[in-house]
Amino acid sequence: MDSGLADIAPVGRWALANPDLVVRLRTGADLNEVDPDTLKGGGAAGYTDHPALDRS
Repeated sequence: MDSGLADIAPVGRWALANPDLVVRLRTGADLNEVDPDTLKGGGAAGYTDHPALDRS
């Protein structure tokens, strides 16, 4: 988007695995891996709380 080659960036799966995605992108922090078994699929694994950054 910064280069003007795109209007939007698809982030759906990455946003689900990284609830603090914006902070991670701004700070260059590592992203949680996307695990399809934890993408709100209806089972217990679909409600996994992914690790957030320690902001202390």
